Amino acid sequence: MNRYPVWKYAILVVVLLVGLVYALPNFFGEAPAVQVSSAKATVKVDATTQARVEEALKAGGLTPDMLTMDATSIRARFASTDDQLKARDVLQRALVPDPADPPYVVALNLVSRSPSWLTALHAFPMYLGLDLRGGVDFLLQVDMKGAIDKKAESFAGDLRTALRDKGIRGSAASRNGQTIEVRFRDAAGLEAAKRLVQDQFPDLSTVDSQEGSDWKLTASIKPEAARRLQDAALKQNITTLHNRINELGVAEPVIQQQGLDRIVVQLPGVQDTAKAKDILGRTATLEMRLVDESTEGRAAELGTGPVPFGSERFQDREGRAVIVKKQVLVTGENLTDAQPGFDSQTQQPKVDLTMDAKGGRIMRDVSRDNYRKRMAMLIFEKGKGEVLTAPSINGELGNRFQISGSMNVVEANDLALLLRAGSLAAPMEIIQERTIGPSLGADNIDKGFKSVMYGFIAIMVFMCIYYALFGVFSSIALAVNLLLLVAILSMLQATLTLPGIAAMALAIGVAIDSNVLINERVREELRSGASPQAAIHAGYDRAWGTILDSNVTTLIAGIALLAFGSGPVRGFAVVHCIGIVTSMFSAVFFSRGLVNFWYGGKKKLKTVSIGTVWRPKTDGTTVVEAK
Repeated sequence: MNRYPVWKYAILVVVLLVGLVYALPNFFGEAPAVQVSSAKATVKVDATTQARVEEALKAGGLTPDMLTMDATSIRARFASTDDQLKARDVLQRALVPDPADPPYVVALNLVSRSPSWLTALHAFPMYLGLDLRGGVDFLLQVDMKGAIDKKAESFAGDLRTALRDKGIRGSAASRNGQTIEVRFRDAAGLEAAKRLVQDQFPDLSTVDSQEGSDWKLTASIKPEAARRLQDAALKQNITTLHNRINELGVAEPVIQQQGLDRIVVQLPGVQDTAKAKDILGRTATLEMRLVDESTEGRAAELGTGPVPFGSERFQDREGRAVIVKKQVLVTGENLTDAQPGFDSQTQQPKVDLTMDAKGGRIMRDVSRDNYRKRMAMLIFEKGKGEVLTAPSINGELGNRFQISGSMNVVEANDLALLLRAGSLAAPMEIIQERTIGPSLGADNIDKGFKSVMYGFIAIMVFMCIYYALFGVFSSIALAVNLLLLVAILSMLQATLTLPGIAAMALAIGVAIDSNVLINERVREELRSGASPQAAIHAGYDRAWGTILDSNVTTLIAGIALLAFGSGPVRGFAVVHCIGIVTSMFSAVFFSRGLVNFWYGGKKKLKTVSIGTVWRPKTDGTTVVEAK
């Protein structure tokens, strides 16, 4: 009756071991480390960078406890802060020869002391939020009106070019706010323009009217197109902010959308607000120029002659010299989109570029006069320019053209990202900022940990006194619930904040409630005269429906908080919802496994240790039995 099959015990053991493994990293604490990340959008952190870091540390007589690499940085962990500071100086000299133009950021950081075997299993500790670790918090307002105005200006230029190419005369297009007005002298030109807009500008809706002897066509951006534009601008700004924040050496930045037009940026561990503002507000400039193909230019490129007058020397991403003319053809403001893809004929990776009307007109004229010559695309950051690519012009270009050649899929994706995310899609301003000191964060961690620990101990003492051995089983199940909750949050690489700790404390109370229902149900069965084995079986079976109903209703409230809340509310809701699921597993299945393991094999069981049971007698008096 009260026996689990072997496979159920096996599942419980596996779940317990997995929970223990993934919760362990949170108990090892943090060690001093040095983090190496890219300081430029064009510099990548890869295996070659890791080899340079290892070689520099070895030359400096330093041996890190652990050296790891992720997608954006390399981290070297050390036993003491003295070794950490020495390693920073060594890596600074080796990787940043010119402090005025740093290719990498060498920053102090803290990493987990978890042993390598846990790291190999991808078992990492939870991230600590801003309120627990300290740092800076910004709320940025994105100017969506500016983004739509810019798009309307682009549409106006494109429409002027299209009308001229179609030979629709007597028309004059101009932008009026977020609409484009086109005037005609006759109705025929109006109808031709309406067909043109319908065919080539699906994101525009038109309304025509007559003003005296002239006709006017008013085109406006459709609401759904405006929403797509706003979403794209917000995502591009978030991508650009991610690229810039890598320079600060922040291990776990939080950059997320809030509402329709705001971005929250949280930088745990960063105390220099001025530096953070400088990084967030910096702009990168994209320029397209012709490569100097003259004899003097080629000689300067090979290093055998001086740079010709009217030209400049830059380096490409592999460090090769490229001599480009000073005249700027178009800038990043003229580039409206850059997407990777594959050439339909050669099936080779490519990057498709889309220019506005002005940029397309310039590219058409330049490509006609410079066929088979190279055109360089440069990105400028902090006043320093670098050549992204310098392809040959193999045909007449216009508003849309492609870059293809000797590049793989990864390089095509990187190039497209650099071209379109070098600058912000819409202007932003900081409307709120706050700084939290590291000492306050440490104090928050200490108080939060004590609140959970004291609450757990108090509940455990009460349960053991009131329910005897069943109280011990409930306390063990409660500990397993807390273990699984921490393990799942670590697996998800969630960021733990003060509201999350509050949700943990609440999860303990919610979890023990299920065990109280089970224990009281078992007592009720014993009072009714059931045998101990039958009371245990009926107690768990009949309490399950009540436990399920109560937890589902609580889970619905948590999901509502998760769906409609933001910031700290969402952090609370995540821990709350996960805590409900783990509490149902530990309070019902795990605790029953313990009870079955202890009592299930006893065929002639006469009593169970579940505290005091009040059993009524037939004459109306009450008999107190200690069980």
